Amino acid sequence: MFEFAPHADLGKPALYDALAEAAVAVTAGEADAVANMANIAALLWQFLPDLNWAGFYRAGHGASGNELLLGPFQGKPACIRIPFGQGVCGAAAARMETQLVVDVHAFPGHIACDAASRSELVVPVIRDGALVSVIDLDSPTLARFDAEDARGIERLAARIASAV
Repeated sequence: MFEFAPHADLGKPALYDALAEAAVAVTAGEADAVANMANIAALLWQFLPDLNWAGFYRAGHGASGNELLLGPFQGKPACIRIPFGQGVCGAAAARMETQLVVDVHAFPGHIACDAASRSELVVPVIRDGALVSVIDLDSPTLARFDAEDARGIERLAARIASAV
């Protein structure tokens, strides 16, 4: 049984380090990517305050392989398929770059799976130079995410790339 709980007084860098350590621990020895994504999505939900959605979209789906497919998550039901280049997740996938969006309503082509979402952070998970998934975080708070959050989730993505 795993019990991970962040300390309330941790600053963001230490919080993200603790999150990454927990993710590595909970996925150690497990080869199933979907099971690992499920546990990591639960950790994201537990560790990070002020979220209304946290999870994964898996890359390489659709007829051309340029589509994201919904993976494990915490939150309300979500869009199932997102073409590369569409919405925040699709932009992260197409560019293979983190997307930090202060106000999703100002993002051209934003896909509103949950109307309560106001800000979003999407980080690609890259293994051996190829996109395998994206980590998607949504918040009902405008400007919830900043550069420290982006760096923390990027470090997490690098640490878990072989497990997902």
